[in-house]
Amino acid sequence: MAFNHLPAAMHDALEALSVMAVTHSVPMAKNHRPRRPAGETGDRPSPGMILDRLSSGESRAARITHTEHMPAREGRHAVWPHRIRPEVIAAIRAAGIEHPWAHQAEAAEHALDGESVVIATGTASGKSLAYLAPVLSTLLDGSEAPNGRGTTALYLAPTKALAADQRRAVRELAAPLGNRIRPAVYDGDTPVEEREWVRQYANYVLTNPDMLHRGILPSHPRWSSFLRSLRYVVIDECHTYRGVFGSHVAQVLRRLRRICARYGSEPVFLLASATSAEPALAAGRLTGLPVTEVSDDASPRGELVFALWEPPLTELQGERGAPVRRTATAETADLLTGLTRQGVRSVAFVRSRRGAELISVIAQERLAETDRALARRVAAYRGGYLPEERRALERALHSGELLGLAATTALELGVDVSGLDAVLIAGYPGTRASLWQQAGRAGRSGEGALAILVARDDPLDTFLVHHPEAIFEQPVETTVLDPDNPYVLAPHLCAAAAELPLTEPDLALFGPAVPGLLPQLEGAGLLRRRSTGWYWTRRERAADLTDIRGGGGSPVRIVEAGTGRLLGTVDEAASHTAVHEGAVHLHQGRTYLVRELDLKDSVALVEEAVPPYSTTARDTTSITVLETDTEIPWGAGRLCYGSVEVTNQVVSFLRRRLITGEVLGETKLDLPPRTLRTRAVWWTVTEDQLDAARITPEILGGALHAAEHASIGMLPLFATCDRWDIGGVSVPLHPDTLLPTVFVYDGHPGGAGFAERAFHTARAWLTATREAIASCECEAGCPSCIQSPKCGNGNDPLHKRGAVRLLTELLREAPEPSQGPSPAAEPAPEDPPAT
Repeated sequence: MAFNHLPAAMHDALEALSVMAVTHSVPMAKNHRPRRPAGETGDRPSPGMILDRLSSGESRAARITHTEHMPAREGRHAVWPHRIRPEVIAAIRAAGIEHPWAHQAEAAEHALDGESVVIATGTASGKSLAYLAPVLSTLLDGSEAPNGRGTTALYLAPTKALAADQRRAVRELAAPLGNRIRPAVYDGDTPVEEREWVRQYANYVLTNPDMLHRGILPSHPRWSSFLRSLRYVVIDECHTYRGVFGSHVAQVLRRLRRICARYGSEPVFLLASATSAEPALAAGRLTGLPVTEVSDDASPRGELVFALWEPPLTELQGERGAPVRRTATAETADLLTGLTRQGVRSVAFVRSRRGAELISVIAQERLAETDRALARRVAAYRGGYLPEERRALERALHSGELLGLAATTALELGVDVSGLDAVLIAGYPGTRASLWQQAGRAGRSGEGALAILVARDDPLDTFLVHHPEAIFEQPVETTVLDPDNPYVLAPHLCAAAAELPLTEPDLALFGPAVPGLLPQLEGAGLLRRRSTGWYWTRRERAADLTDIRGGGGSPVRIVEAGTGRLLGTVDEAASHTAVHEGAVHLHQGRTYLVRELDLKDSVALVEEAVPPYSTTARDTTSITVLETDTEIPWGAGRLCYGSVEVTNQVVSFLRRRLITGEVLGETKLDLPPRTLRTRAVWWTVTEDQLDAARITPEILGGALHAAEHASIGMLPLFATCDRWDIGGVSVPLHPDTLLPTVFVYDGHPGGAGFAERAFHTARAWLTATREAIASCECEAGCPSCIQSPKCGNGNDPLHKRGAVRLLTELLREAPEPSQGPSPAAEPAPEDPPAT
């Protein structure tokens, strides 16, 4: 029997478990914003004061495991380059900015020199102005040219929300410049009647990589005047383009450069990134061009108080009688309630769409007990909402109408909100870069800010809140990607050939893997070689072959059965676990039951209901070794890395009572299996090693299964991934290795680099895994060490002590760590991908 741990849609049974079971309403009256002590300015309470109120009471104070105080920092001014037009400088001054920070002026200088540049400074350091000043100045120059259209610029954002917010900012800044600056958003929400105007007249087009991939590049003849005059390409939040998604975007940008060259332009790339390691190297991989780095942050920063918060244990028992810690969802809902009652403007970042909905509902209910008007000032924000819903929430948050928002990462990179006092982070977001990105959303006007990381009942979160040095004394991760992944490169070669026939001089642009792929594409009948190059052979659009965000397939529409109203969408990859027949679905605080999942038409029909239970999908997984790239001895066992094929099938779902988590029943499902070819790391143990570790056949499956769960939970500390990006399988006797084997694999076709990093850091990774299990205070295993929220086998069997002994024996003869190439990394998704 294999025990699997699949990177699939979020299973929130434990999240719902103690939401209603333990209620700790914050005992605070409405905040009248008391005067600050001497030395404080403004009418906001200080971050420390806010935290003191939240943690008042002995039981609540004990939940804070560490508080980090980061002092304020003075800013350093400079002057704008003399080539910035005086009208632009005057407009900037009219916006209240007299002088630029030193890094803004430096980045603008490089841009005006025609050098691609990445500005990698902290949140709220003025990166937007650093690229807007040279872009607006150049657009003004171009507006005086005799060619009619004038100079153009393209802005790329990872989310629609950020593009819409940037258009608002550009319009406000450029208002004194008249109609010479014509910004316009061009994305999936742009009405058809506006699109032609954007193509013909806008000189600053704001879009996203998806629309560039599917909409602009395939239709480049209609964009010819824009592309011919393209001077700058702005890539905002470029640190998010990592792993599989980043690799796709890298190839989209190479296609853009190729089309621009066809029209005689060679745009300069201006990239903005959160603080990251080696930003110039990462930006160069993304664009394929040399990029200059500006990373000395000269902006001022207010005081930041950063608290690590661990929810308490409850009296409830989870699977196999394990103690259950109060969930991060319930705890964050309480904290958001308390912050709202204090009048503190706050955002709670949540890992899943369902979690964001739950937190907003709980906070609204508790606020309504004392003030219904205050309850209306809390809402949820997540991907999958309709465009008009997202825009309304963005406006309400921007204006201050909303005091509290429970948001997924759709907002982390979305709206540039000023005036936030506090940020709650419900669960470690997967990387330190993302953690600081979220924390930086507070204090954006230079005021002091409070950030709280609320630990999930998870091995990594538990480790971090008790080892603060792993957060505050370690640098952020390097943003890396692999554009040569054949699963990424092949569809972009097809798309490029459909845009313009591929020629020999084009091949170097797309990387060294191209010569090996072209014959395969020819053999598959996708490309045909002629004397002038390679041509696309099909009638369908080549750009539709791939989803650059890695989801694959058409999004599944969630439709209310009685009215036909579209509620939202879910990625096709997550549909088997998220909207299977009988699943409980939350939307805008309302609960629905899925009556039918039509995979052929990509529709899930739902009906509003109030079931007293949550649902959790169960699945089976098998894994086959296709090729072993490399292996090393670990004593008598082996550590291996290579290609595997994973077959997964959702077979049933459990209904769990909301309050206690009691399993009410299991319902079988008839869904097709899914296969994934990807990369994996695996280790084997021999009979002698099992004997030395006192692992008998009766506990072997549980020991392997427990070690697998814990190792997946700890890998994000070494591979800069998220546990939902990776999967695992443990087998007491695997047919390919003929030994007890634990596999950990990337949850993306072709791999994303996570398993490769695990292979090269295996000694440190598995040592931390053993420590996390051994140091947990539970008796037989709990969610803080070996239980997993997404286990397809219901966390059975597990054997905690056996896992510790097994890992101890394995590490006894571990080889010295090796240095391998940098892996790819992927940002934590809003909802986990399914294989």
